[in-house]
Amino acid sequence: MNDGKEVKILCVGKKGFDQLKRLFASRIVEVIELRGVRQLGFNHAERIAENVLARFAAGEFDVATLFFSRFRSVISQIPTALRIIPAEIPKEATSAQASLGGAVYEYEPDEADILADLLPLNIATQILRALLENAASEQGARMSAMDNATRNAGDMIGRLTLRYNRTRQAMITKELIEIISGAEAL
Repeated sequence: MNDGKEVKILCVGKKGFDQLKRLFASRIVEVIELRGVRQLGFNHAERIAENVLARFAAGEFDVATLFFSRFRSVISQIPTALRIIPAEIPKEATSAQASLGGAVYEYEPDEADILADLLPLNIATQILRALLENAASEQGARMSAMDNATRNAGDMIGRLTLRYNRTRQAMITKELIEIISGAEAL
């Protein structure tokens, strides 16, 4: 947006939408809910990819970037931006092609037919990867939060048990003093 480009947002899931709707409500074009989905599968990613490709074919955008949390470990998730349209070609792939000496290959069926089939599958695969990484990151964050909650609850139980025992000991001591004082008074 700082470069003067128009930004449109397609939200997948409720949490992302809830965060973005405050600042960018006018830029959100659609929200895809996955609330009832128990296990993410390729069919979910394929539907999202079809939606993105249909919008691309309609000329609604020229660059699509996928934002997700990449799972690194249970306590570390990395915010990641991955451009899926147009596809970024890794530098290793271009250097590998150059090492082949610029060999020419013939394809059957032709390149256009192959790419027409493979590019939508690639986008769906990238979206599935992002969904699974995001789900793993969420589970890791939940696991870490539950571990911290369990540890904090154990600490609280220890402090409360100590307080209870001290209070009980003070009450017993007070009763003993009252009994001794009563016996001396007789």
